[in-house]
Amino acid sequence: MSSDSSQVTDLFIIGGGINGCGIARDAAGRGLSVTLAEMNDLASATSSASTKLFHGGLRYLEFFEFRLVREALIERETLLRAMPHISWPMRFVLPYHADMRFDSETPTSRLLSTVMPWMRGRRPAWLIRLGLFLYDNLGGRKILPGTRALNLRSVPEGAPLQDKFETAYEYSDCWVEDSRLVVLNARDAEARGAKIRVRTEVLAARRVDDMWHITIRDQQSGETETILAKMLINAGGPWVGDIIQTKIHINSREGVRLVRGSHIVTPKLFDHDKCYFFQGEDGRIIFAIPYEQDFTLIGTTDQDHSDPSERPVCTEAEQEYLCAFATKYFKKPVTRADIVWTYSGVRPLYDDGASSATAATRDYTLKVDATGGAPVLNVFGGKITTYRRLAESALEKIGEYFPDLAGPWTAGVALPGGDFPVDGAPDLIRQVQTDYPFLTEAWAHRLVRAYGTEAWDILGAAKDQTDLGEDFGATLTETELVWLMDKEYARTAEDVIWRRNKLGLRLSPEQIDRLDDWMTNR
Repeated sequence: MSSDSSQVTDLFIIGGGINGCGIARDAAGRGLSVTLAEMNDLASATSSASTKLFHGGLRYLEFFEFRLVREALIERETLLRAMPHISWPMRFVLPYHADMRFDSETPTSRLLSTVMPWMRGRRPAWLIRLGLFLYDNLGGRKILPGTRALNLRSVPEGAPLQDKFETAYEYSDCWVEDSRLVVLNARDAEARGAKIRVRTEVLAARRVDDMWHITIRDQQSGETETILAKMLINAGGPWVGDIIQTKIHINSREGVRLVRGSHIVTPKLFDHDKCYFFQGEDGRIIFAIPYEQDFTLIGTTDQDHSDPSERPVCTEAEQEYLCAFATKYFKKPVTRADIVWTYSGVRPLYDDGASSATAATRDYTLKVDATGGAPVLNVFGGKITTYRRLAESALEKIGEYFPDLAGPWTAGVALPGGDFPVDGAPDLIRQVQTDYPFLTEAWAHRLVRAYGTEAWDILGAAKDQTDLGEDFGATLTETELVWLMDKEYARTAEDVIWRRNKLGLRLSPEQIDRLDDWMTNR
C-alpha cells in the first residue's frame, strides 16, 4: 500500500544515530519542521558501539588536532551539565615506565625522531606531561580535576598492574551512555515538534525543482509514502557514501573511510572506579573501564572495514589482540575464556587520505550540495563528544536557506531527566530509595543512571514491586518496558537489553525470549 503526503517539512534527516538526532533536536528547537527516518532502531549502529567515553581525545594531540581536542574538551563540561544522569566524570590512570617503545608514525613521533633521533620509538615522560598539561588547559576546565602523578606502589590503582609499573599519571575525562544519549536527543526533538520515524527506510530521494521528494517505507507494515522537504540532511553514518550514490544520486568528491572498532567485556578485573589508559608497542592505545558495576570493558581496535552492509563483529584476532594488550599491563593474564560479551561498531571517518585507520582524522566535515536545485547537507565523520557542536555547525551551514532561523540554544539545556546538578546523582539515588523503599540500591542506581528525574515518572504510585507488573528479571519490569515502548521507540528485546540498557549481560536466553514475546504481543 502506498500513500503520498502533500505535507512539506523543512528538513528531512536520514539517519537516527547521534548526529542525525542531535541535528533534529537543534533544528526543532529553532522552529524548523523536522522529519527523521532511521531504517533500524535508534543508535543501532555506530552510536551504540563506542567506547562510551566523552573525551577530548588525548592521543589526537599527537596528530596536532588541536582544534578538535579543544572543542571536545570544552564540550565535556557543557554536556556534563546537560546530562548528569547518563554522563559523569571519570579519572584515567596512564601507567608509565621508561623502557616503553612504540612503533608510531604520528606527526609528533616523526618530529621527535628528527630533532632528537635517540628518542625514536619513545614517548618520554616529559612528552606525556606536556600532553597532559595541554589537555588540562586547552578547554578552560572548571568542573573536572586536573592531572596528578601517582606512585603505583602506594595506591590501590597499582595493585592490579604488573610490578614493573611504578609511576602513573591520572587525568580527567567522562563516561557517557552512548545509545541513551541518542534516544534522549530524539525524545527532546520530538517534544519540540520533530517527527521521529524508526524502522523506516528511505528508498529514494529526488530533486523536483526546489523540493526533495523522499520515498520511505515502514519496515513493519510495508507501507510506502512520499514526503516533500525543502532540504535533505544525510546523517547516514557508515551509509553516508552509499546514500549519496544509491539514494540521492549526486556527484560528490567527498569520501568516507570506514574503521571498525571492537571491544570485549570481562568480569570485573579491578575493584576501584577508575579507568586505565594503556599504551601499546604498535603506537595504539586501549582503555580498560569499569562497566555496569560488575564488569570491565576493554577496547578499542582500529581496522579498516570495506562494506557498511557487512555487520561488524569483534573477530577472534581482535579478541586475541585486546587480551594480549591488556595482559602486558595486568598481573593476571586476560584470556578469551574471560570474555562474556563482545561488540563492534564502524566509525564513518572523513577520508583524508591517511596512511592508516588509526591516523584517519576524527574531525567532522559538513558539505552542502545545491547544484541540482534543493540543497542536501552530507555529514562526514564526527565523534560523540562533539555531536552538539556538529549540530550547531550544521545549522550554521543551512542558515542561508532558512533566513529567519533562530540562533544556537542547546548549550546548557538539559536533556530529559537531566535537570539536576552534575554531582547530584547520589542524592537522587537515595531519594528514590526513600520514596520507593522496595528498590534495592543496585536497582535504584540503574534507574537514576538511565532516567534521572524521570525515574519517578516511571515508578508512579507504586507501593511495592508487584505494582510494577510482570518481572522480566534483572530489575526490568512491565512498567519500565511500557515506558521504553511508548516513550523511547523500543520495538524488540534487543532494543531494550543492548541499547536502552545493558541488561543483556544479566538476563538468560529464556528471559530474553519471554521479553520478545511480550513486546510482540503488545
